[in-house]
Amino acid sequence: MKHRRLQVRRPKHQPFTKLVPNLLTLLNLCAGVTAIRFALNSQFEEAVAAILLAGILDLLDGGMARLLNAGSKLGAELDSLADLVSFGVAPAVMVYAWTMHTAGGIGWVPSLLFCVCAALRLARFNIAQDDVAQPTEADCYFIGVPSPAAAGIMLVPMLLGFQYPDGPFNNVLLNGAFIVVAALLMVSRIPNFSVKGRHLPHKYVVPVLLLFCLVVGFAVEALWATLTVVMFLYMASIPISVVTFRRLQRKSAAAFAPTQTDGGA
Repeated sequence: MKHRRLQVRRPKHQPFTKLVPNLLTLLNLCAGVTAIRFALNSQFEEAVAAILLAGILDLLDGGMARLLNAGSKLGAELDSLADLVSFGVAPAVMVYAWTMHTAGGIGWVPSLLFCVCAALRLARFNIAQDDVAQPTEADCYFIGVPSPAAAGIMLVPMLLGFQYPDGPFNNVLLNGAFIVVAALLMVSRIPNFSVKGRHLPHKYVVPVLLLFCLVVGFAVEALWATLTVVMFLYMASIPISVVTFRRLQRKSAAAFAPTQTDGGA
């Protein structure tokens, strides 16, 4: 007796809205590759603008996927590949073409390290294996610096160089230090604040909207200075996130600790 295989019929049509998140992810990828092209042509300001666009698209694609209920395994894998190019390979090539190439082959080593750490960071994020006990509110924190933020950190000297062309910001040692620090932060176990899983009280909605408009206004008038300030504020928030996360861990451990009676057990 022959066994007939059950065939799963795929829908003949798919709503276009389901494709929107993947289209945004592909635009993210295109922006990252375009940044590499700009860097090879020594158009570094345009390259940074392309990375900024990729970051905005990276924020939008996840939000659109949740909003439209269009999440898929394909989208998740595509998002990681796009992030590796836009926030791993592209920034490394940009900084190497900007200043690290003057150190010869040695100058390529930090850039290569950054690419490898970005790949490890994204792979670890995908498999979502975390052997460290976390508090119940741990979804409000990233473990390790996300690749877009790490790309922003390593590009800080370049942003300063745009504002002060005669300054020492194209120094190989300075840029190499920023690359290595950003790379190690990606694969570290350092907790970082995340907006995911957080709820904003109603009384803070209007102030946050006003702050956002203020930042956009400054960015329109002085883009590089605004980005520099934002990145320094982000770096300053890392120690604060570590302290709050440890406090949350202690609070969670105390809440689930077994209560002991006077007589003991």
